[in-house]
Amino acid sequence: MEYRFLGDTGLRVSALGYGFMDFTEQSHLDDMLSRAYKAGINFFDCAEAYGRQTRFGYVEELLGNSLKTLKADREDLVITTKLCFGGTTPNKRGLSRKHLKEGAENSLKRLQLDYVDVIFAHRDDPDVPMEEICRGFNQIIEDGQAFYWATSEWCVERIMEAFGVCDRLGLMRPIAEQCEYSMLHREKMEKEYVNIFEKHNYGSTVWGPLAGGILTGKYNEEIPEDSRFAQKNQWRYYLDEYMGGSKMEETRKKLREISEISKGVGMSMSQFALGWLVRNKDVSTAIIGSKKPEQLEENIKAVELVGNITSDIEEKLEKILGNRPEIGLDWKTRTQMKPRRQISIL
Repeated sequence: MEYRFLGDTGLRVSALGYGFMDFTEQSHLDDMLSRAYKAGINFFDCAEAYGRQTRFGYVEELLGNSLKTLKADREDLVITTKLCFGGTTPNKRGLSRKHLKEGAENSLKRLQLDYVDVIFAHRDDPDVPMEEICRGFNQIIEDGQAFYWATSEWCVERIMEAFGVCDRLGLMRPIAEQCEYSMLHREKMEKEYVNIFEKHNYGSTVWGPLAGGILTGKYNEEIPEDSRFAQKNQWRYYLDEYMGGSKMEETRKKLREISEISKGVGMSMSQFALGWLVRNKDVSTAIIGSKKPEQLEENIKAVELVGNITSDIEEKLEKILGNRPEIGLDWKTRTQMKPRRQISIL
């Protein structure tokens, strides 16, 4: 496993992280957490909203139970959670100082931890003054409930506003952004955030690296009846976004061509998609959510095989995708940028 610094901090995170968004069974989470940790993953992501179909904070409860049985030193784990959607009543939502403080305390109780390593603003809250948001997260850090705070799906203008407020008030800046990023979704990572990566060394903990499973090859020909896309649930977002209506055949044509390239370099399609993403050194960690042991094992090998993806292979891929953001400067050609700090541990 490769470990990278999370933004402009000394915190090291595995190039692949693991997320628990839709776990429902304790034994399942126990098993996958243990397997991910033994494979070298040290970054584990949760949120107060996860499991809300059962009750808000349910997945945090499951993760807390699993952490108690995991044979790991706390120093070897990077545990994160996110605040913004803690319930349906007014003060259990948003980024008010009240919810940030009470939400953090409730999350820690469910996780059975004294602190988390990073606590995220799960979304921006335009109804709350930025000074209140920054002071709220800084208070969590001052109280020893987290070491760092970060953003998730914030626009760059609001992140820069947070930087300015924190600098003016002497507060800790947010250190990373958690946004969607995959071969099919590239604008934010490769265009909008370029300056904060380059000038501020902002970190990233990206989600959706396999586009909900589209980039595994499972849907190249049809939608299996037992798949998540066959159900009317939150995962239909990916199907509607990338394969809905007239886009279906065009997307499938691209997916089949990507599959052929991946076979040619000795990688499965999911390994190729993850390897391509990990090559971007603006990615601190890419969060996977493999639900089966064999899927987890396959995906983790992407880090070992990333060297199979050469510049020539990438150019072939770009011709297929046709969605490289046009900014005149991308992460592969920014020669004036200092190399991303990283270490490798086998």
